[in-house]
Amino acid sequence: MALFKPKFITFDCYGTLINFDMAGAAARCFKARVAADEMQAFTTDFARYRLDEVLGAWKPYYDVVSNALQRTCKKWGVAWDKADSDFIYTDCASWGPHPDVPAGLAKLATEFPLVLLSNSMKDLLPHHIPRLGAPIHMAITAEEVGAYKPQMKGFEYMLQKLDCRPDEILHVSSSFRYDLMTAHDLGITHKAWVNRGHEPANPYYGYTEIHDIGALPAVVGL
Repeated sequence: MALFKPKFITFDCYGTLINFDMAGAAARCFKARVAADEMQAFTTDFARYRLDEVLGAWKPYYDVVSNALQRTCKKWGVAWDKADSDFIYTDCASWGPHPDVPAGLAKLATEFPLVLLSNSMKDLLPHHIPRLGAPIHMAITAEEVGAYKPQMKGFEYMLQKLDCRPDEILHVSSSFRYDLMTAHDLGITHKAWVNRGHEPANPYYGYTEIHDIGALPAVVGL
């Protein structure tokens, strides 16, 4: 893996590069309605419903968040209001990168074009790209694709736009369920898993494990 020189390094954005604080936003919003010792289970359900929401036909990400939040509240018997969905979605725009990201990406960008394949919207991603600390060659949103990861369509669309084969890129993500399983199924042989504690390791899917983006330049020989 260390000797592989990809044509492009492609990234999941939220969670991998941007500190995806959906759980924190939900906890702040519902702190008066959900007990502190139950909040982690509440926000875990919220994450599971978001995954379920992206598996069907494309819809705006606000609707993904809002539908998942309403389903979570129904399960928990907690009151929901549109203002709750508004609060959480608005909070998304305030998030910044993980501390290790800007320096790591800046080093990679000296040798490789960096590409984002994000489950995001055209009006949301521009808040975060300037905070990454490195030039981004191409940024693709689920809105542009018309489908969310883990569906294959986004990866297929990205490879077509980049005019390259699956084995010519290195795809980087902190999530198996959203990215690395699908990348494996599509023949993307070069993958890096950023272990940010979101999910357990799963060696079947064939990847190089790193603990932060600062370790990624060594994977490509920098």
